[in-house]
Amino acid sequence: MEIFYSKDIKGGRAELSPEESSHCVRVLRHREGDEILVAGGDGNLYRCLMEKADPSRAVLSVVSVEGGFGGHDYYLHMAVAPPKNIDRFEWFMEKATELGIDRITPLLCARSERRSFNRERGERIILSAAKQSLKGYLPELDPLVPFTDLLSSSESFDGARFIAYCDRELYSEDGTPVRRIPLSEALMLSSGRTGSGRRALFLIGPEGDFSREEAAAAYKAGFIPVSLGNSRLRIETAAMLCVSAMYLY
Repeated sequence: MEIFYSKDIKGGRAELSPEESSHCVRVLRHREGDEILVAGGDGNLYRCLMEKADPSRAVLSVVSVEGGFGGHDYYLHMAVAPPKNIDRFEWFMEKATELGIDRITPLLCARSERRSFNRERGERIILSAAKQSLKGYLPELDPLVPFTDLLSSSESFDGARFIAYCDRELYSEDGTPVRRIPLSEALMLSSGRTGSGRRALFLIGPEGDFSREEAAAAYKAGFIPVSLGNSRLRIETAAMLCVSAMYLY
């Protein structure tokens, strides 16, 4: 099953980007009259006919639309500090897209070793993974976001917010030790405040973990500390554990 993506679908017509057009016409040798399946990244699958087999700008006519294609019954936002080896973060983006994720935020933290991120390359990786796994939705990919900015913007998030923090010595303002809940308990708390289904935001820190100041700020902002078990996990492993658990729960 071949699926192409287009951001230009309107008025019963769809146009493919130069990259998608080249793959469709030059590589796969589609011609006028061929049936083409196109996803718009909006959850719809468009069944189209090729009108113009131009390898730089293929034009299609929409025959029918199938809604809810390749979706999932939850909303998941992962904010993850990319490791020094960017290949590992790219692997995470690919696999998270294959399972099902709605938003990925590369996070810049106090202890981050990587302080840059190629968003354009990341979007290409996500697009390729979405096509391979037959997804109708494309996850939103943010630029590199400072930790404090993420905390501020997350205040309006309609769902449960968690921080995977390794250090057990986290205390509330009155000096009471803060319990880290297991991931299984976090999943049970992931239903939205308005009853809109399971919605969760997870924070995954850099090598060396979040600083105590960052963990305390997140807790004060309403994030619930969560434990991912007793093993010491790499960044991308911890992130994929959360994605996989949400996918299977």
